[in-house]
Amino acid sequence: MKYKLKVAGLERDLPLCRVNDELYIAAFVIFGDVELTQACARELLKVAPKHDVLITAESKGIPLVYEMARQDGENRYLVARKAPKLYMKKIFSTEVTSITTANRQMLHIDQNDADYMCGKRVLIVDDVISTGESLKAVEKLVSEAGGVVVGKMAILAEGDAQNREDIIFLEKLPLFNADGTIKL
Repeated sequence: MKYKLKVAGLERDLPLCRVNDELYIAAFVIFGDVELTQACARELLKVAPKHDVLITAESKGIPLVYEMARQDGENRYLVARKAPKLYMKKIFSTEVTSITTANRQMLHIDQNDADYMCGKRVLIVDDVISTGESLKAVEKLVSEAGGVVVGKMAILAEGDAQNREDIIFLEKLPLFNADGTIKL
């Protein structure tokens, strides 16, 4: 089963994937789709609030935030990492539970990233916002680092996220029943 998505002037067929017996999601994977990444970045920048820094959670938001930074002439973007890396010093960490990840995971930034965003206008970017848990975790890291969140945005808002007024998104992405029909 597939769901036909139209976003940023493009169409893609998304496979439906089982989360549990009652819930399926349409898998939106931006990795490897340069045309889609470029188009979505362009459209998001048209509606993005003024910002100094872009940040995303590892990993599916990385190509998007890279392309947004490139198109906007920014030379740096930040990534909240899933695991501390050797180069990271004085790490800030927070826990996150996501609809697409079976277990809880952690997100981390280091003092270098914290110093870079301290006092700056920070725009949080992701590919899909569903439960909002990843957003909340990144927002916590930004706040702890002294950054000022000026916006939260994604290509797609899935399920209840479609009704949120605190996020900017390009298109809605429904949730699905096991038979492929849209959940109401």
